[in-house]
Amino acid sequence: MSQDLEQLTALNRDYVASVQNCDVKRFDEILAPEFYCSNPDKTLVDRAAFLEQTARPIAIRNLQAHDVIIRIMGDFAIIHAATSYTTADEQKATGRYTDCWAKRNGEWLAVSAHVSR
Repeated sequence: MSQDLEQLTALNRDYVASVQNCDVKRFDEILAPEFYCSNPDKTLVDRAAFLEQTARPIAIRNLQAHDVIIRIMGDFAIIHAATSYTTADEQKATGRYTDCWAKRNGEWLAVSAHVSR
């Protein structure tokens, strides 16, 4: 496994765990200044709004990524994955996400995310 693939695999795990744990500090470290996220409710939020929404407790539990596909194209990468989780009313649910990463000064940063449920 290439070093970039190892780094992106670890960052993807961190990203999913940070959503589940409302870890604003970790997101602050891995989001690019120009980061945008397209939320499941169709809203588009910038980095500041994403960090703000991350700080709010989430109602889902047991969030896990499956079928992760990482495509690296030089200093740009796209991660596609399916998710499974438990809703607040104990229902099993699934979704998908696509995250885009850019490598700057040897460090991978998330520049974009699209989440669907």
